[in-house]
Amino acid sequence: MTLASALLVVLASFIHASWNLLAKRAASAGPAFVLAYSIVACIAYAPWVVWLLAQGGMGWGRVELGFVLLSGLIHLGYSLCLQHGYRVADLSVVYPVARGTGPMLSSIGAFLILGETPTGMGLLGLALVVAGILLIATQGKLAAFTRPGGQAGVRWGVTTGGLIASYTVVDAYAVKALGIAPVMLDWFTNLLRVFLLLPVVLSDRRRAIAAMRGHWRTAIGVGVLQPLSYILVLAALTGGAPLSLVAPMREMSMMVGALMGMLILREAVGPWRLAGCGVLIAGVILLSSS
Repeated sequence: MTLASALLVVLASFIHASWNLLAKRAASAGPAFVLAYSIVACIAYAPWVVWLLAQGGMGWGRVELGFVLLSGLIHLGYSLCLQHGYRVADLSVVYPVARGTGPMLSSIGAFLILGETPTGMGLLGLALVVAGILLIATQGKLAAFTRPGGQAGVRWGVTTGGLIASYTVVDAYAVKALGIAPVMLDWFTNLLRVFLLLPVVLSDRRRAIAAMRGHWRTAIGVGVLQPLSYILVLAALTGGAPLSLVAPMREMSMMVGALMGMLILREAVGPWRLAGCGVLIAGVILLSSS
């Protein structure tokens, strides 16, 4: 992986952690908040998309349109699956399992579908990244996996991780093999999400307006930052970076999020989280040098 691609993924990780920090403040707003920031994203990035269209940047056929539609559906399925997992199981189980299995399955998909060749250094780096994620998210309290609801958390976490891997592989193929511009892919994915969520949210307007009270500025921030973080990742892939390295490197956002939680939200960061950050950094170094 080139230094430029690695820097794009690292920058994306910081932005990803930042918009998640904002979104955490609006967790109670639910689908109304998702719809709001998706609309913001469509408006904010529309000039870029229009400019690309004016340059003739959308010579798409059925295959390209099919991949954009598939990407949008998988992204929506991921969001809904993650929310349901949080309702039926502990976040401390669902989240680390999802974020750990996502890059692992993405790398396997890159080997099997995109024809990328694994290296010993890359596989070791992947293993360290997954281990670091688990340490950061669980803080060493693996007993959460054996408590009542733990098995449900594992099931929904693995399912969510599978969807993360699915949209990652689909999107990587779309930008690398089909030549779809990253901003175009992400923009149309957000547009599809708006059309699918709009009837659901408008079915109870009063509840949606009440849920969004005090969260509109947050929605603007997330709507601008969330697409940018993913566009940078897709840009790294477009530049030739292997998906099997980019997917696990993205999870640096776990470490950044933990540090932001400590510095901004004054959350406690114990020895397990610090150890997880160290393991994750070691994994990223191995990945970037392989």
